[in-house]
Amino acid sequence: MRALLSTAIGGPETLTIGELPDPMPGPGEVLVAVKACAINFPDVLVIEDKYQFKPPRPFAPGGEISGVVEAVGEGVTTFRPGDRVMGNTGMGGLSEKVVIREAGLYALPAARSFEEGASMLLTYGTTIHALIDRGHIKPGETLLVLGAAGGVGLAAVELGKAFGARVVGAVSSEEKAQAVRAAGADDVIVYGRAPFSKDESKALADAFKAKAGPNGFDLVYDAVGGDYAEPAVRAMAWEGRYLVIGFPAGIPKLPLNLTLLKSCDICGVFWGAFAAREPARNRANIGQLFDLWAAGKIAPKITEVFPLEKGGEAIARLGGRQAIGKLVVRVAD
Repeated sequence: MRALLSTAIGGPETLTIGELPDPMPGPGEVLVAVKACAINFPDVLVIEDKYQFKPPRPFAPGGEISGVVEAVGEGVTTFRPGDRVMGNTGMGGLSEKVVIREAGLYALPAARSFEEGASMLLTYGTTIHALIDRGHIKPGETLLVLGAAGGVGLAAVELGKAFGARVVGAVSSEEKAQAVRAAGADDVIVYGRAPFSKDESKALADAFKAKAGPNGFDLVYDAVGGDYAEPAVRAMAWEGRYLVIGFPAGIPKLPLNLTLLKSCDICGVFWGAFAAREPARNRANIGQLFDLWAAGKIAPKITEVFPLEKGGEAIARLGGRQAIGKLVVRVAD
């Protein structure tokens, strides 16, 4: 089968089209003919050996797919050949076929495209886990979303509004600000590019505080990290919850005296581990997402679709923080 392969450590320019053996489903597994694969920040990291795990090469990146069931392994009862499905693979999505455990697959609604199906689970799954399980979001609270124009950022804006919060999105350009307003944010702030001097960091904290109102932000959803983290913590409310999502701007170093002064929590969000450890709770969250999707309260914003041969370009755009919403690779027609 054809695949976009990482054969050496490096950036997106090192990826090449190649061949891998066709996989076969084992007990409890499903073979999916991949139609579309969404690009996410782990794809940027894994080809450079900077992710939590390092798969043996050659491998195809891509952890979020949709497609059609081609075959099922022993014991599989939920799906059968011909079913339209969507799921998380962890890796291997930028290939024509992939094997996924039955528990990791969901039926793709008939009214949704393969591109939409490939763009739902990782970003919205991460975000609903962050806001509900880790952030304990409540109606009427204030939510600051850093990196609000990215895939997870827009998901946080939409879900924050669906759960009754006042949402402020923070982004790096006016073009991104327009996308965040269109997603339903109550307010938007455009910040500069890090690194920040001490005075610039204080100015950003003051700007966040001005948008938060007198009590500060009850929740901060940080999908950026780096020098943006400390100003956001300084703008938090008493007993606020700071949700650690990712670090495209670098891993931040926070002065922990701020957490004492605000009695706030720093909450790590590792959705993949949560889904593996607590599958029933995860499926309940995903079920809620499907209900919100059907009601029109959430919908992936797909801004560009690439052919498999140009999948590296999609990863480069995401890594360069140029993307708005979701970038999708069309693997097959």
